[in-house]
Amino acid sequence: MLIRFLQTNREASVAVIILLLFVVLGVVDTSYLSFETVLSIYNNSLILLVIAIGATLVMATRGLDVSIGSIMGLSAAVAGILMNGQFGIGPSIAIALFVGLLCGLFNGFMVAILRVPAIVATLGTLGLYRGLVHLVTSGSWIEGLPEGFKGLSHAGFLGLSAFAWIVLFLLVGTHCWLRYTAFGRSLFAVGDNREGARLLGIKVRQVQLTAYAINGVLAALAGIIFAAQIGFIPNTAGNGMEMRAIASSVLGGVSLLGGTGTVIGAGLGAYFMTSIDSVLVMLRLDAFWNDMIAGGILLVVLIADGKIREAMGSALRYQKYRKFIETDAQNDKSVETPTIKELGEVRK
Repeated sequence: MLIRFLQTNREASVAVIILLLFVVLGVVDTSYLSFETVLSIYNNSLILLVIAIGATLVMATRGLDVSIGSIMGLSAAVAGILMNGQFGIGPSIAIALFVGLLCGLFNGFMVAILRVPAIVATLGTLGLYRGLVHLVTSGSWIEGLPEGFKGLSHAGFLGLSAFAWIVLFLLVGTHCWLRYTAFGRSLFAVGDNREGARLLGIKVRQVQLTAYAINGVLAALAGIIFAAQIGFIPNTAGNGMEMRAIASSVLGGVSLLGGTGTVIGAGLGAYFMTSIDSVLVMLRLDAFWNDMIAGGILLVVLIADGKIREAMGSALRYQKYRKFIETDAQNDKSVETPTIKELGEVRK
């Protein structure tokens, strides 16, 4: 029962883990147990939340995009350069999102149309987009961003910033889109059985292309939020975020084999990963521990998920053949072994 619960209710499992983490930290520092802490962690998790949503869409189709950190950095750099060039906050954000769309479409084109393996294609674009970041910034940081742009990350209604509300609506909207629309369900159908989805009339290539395109836009949005929160754009923006996004999604129940998972689970995974960052701050540990912990969590979850799948497969096979095993056992019992006396009577 526990194995089945962990497999089918990953979101609840992650929620319990987050709650236990809060309890443990509350014992260490009672001030940690407050609504302000919950809001603070949520505001700090916005970037990871957004790219985890995008990673979920791609992974649902049995794809993978390791270039999202580079797309995030490139889009942030473009937005920063345009805003400093007096282009306006709104148009700059719109163009940065369009840059993310183009990057995502290019990734999707290579995977869906050219049939290049996803890991190979996005590893190549990871270096390509990162090179473009250094090209457009000339290797320097972008500073002096408009105060109005930075204000989008400041706390507002109910203690949440404008970006925090946008991400919250995005999370809920994407969840409903995936669960209650035909196209949303087709993403998981493609990941679960590509040939079967094609026989059902689903345009597999179009679905894959759409997933990568949306992922690119969300990576660009993450870059914009990143720039607004810290107030400047380093040329290393987005480095390492792809691993944290994948770890968050897998922790929340999204399968690397495609076909399963929810954005709610990915969001909870991102929240948990950000909570770990808060623990590191409390323990006064260096920031490089973030990547080590993210990698460790990814390995543990993948191993545990594989073991759970094996156990679930064995249990399903047992249930499938149980009636045949019981029938054979009953037949064996119904055939009584003849006694020596009965054998003697037969001879007579």
